[in-house]
Amino acid sequence: MAKSKQLIKAQYETLAAFRYALRQFLRFSEEAALAAGITPQQHQALLAIKGFPGRDRVTVGELAERLQLRHHSAVGLIDRLVVEKMVSRAPSDTDRRQVLVQLTRRGENVLEKLSFAHQEQLKHLGPEMSHLLKRLGGADE
Repeated sequence: MAKSKQLIKAQYETLAAFRYALRQFLRFSEEAALAAGITPQQHQALLAIKGFPGRDRVTVGELAERLQLRHHSAVGLIDRLVVEKMVSRAPSDTDRRQVLVQLTRRGENVLEKLSFAHQEQLKHLGPEMSHLLKRLGGADE
């Protein structure tokens, strides 16, 4: 009979500490977005568009995937960002069935300010998170 692996108290403590550090960062992120006048989900969308590998425009489906949303929910989020003049959308040049979404100058400015603030927060929390990740990586040893 195979013996199931069990975690020891120190591993639970490390997991809990890592979860706490993640939550601190997420709370900071949520509050920073709200202070910038947008919702946390709008901030995530702006970052997902700007940070998409290899290009600055994404399809609605790609954005939905990145945010782990249903297609219609992503459309609603994009609609709200268009109203706020944070993104623009246009049909794809290669496939007219697809809609491409990209940041406007206003969206770029808001995202840049938020991203600088996030980098500063990560400078503060990053070393502890890195230490905890290293400890978690050795959990199976």
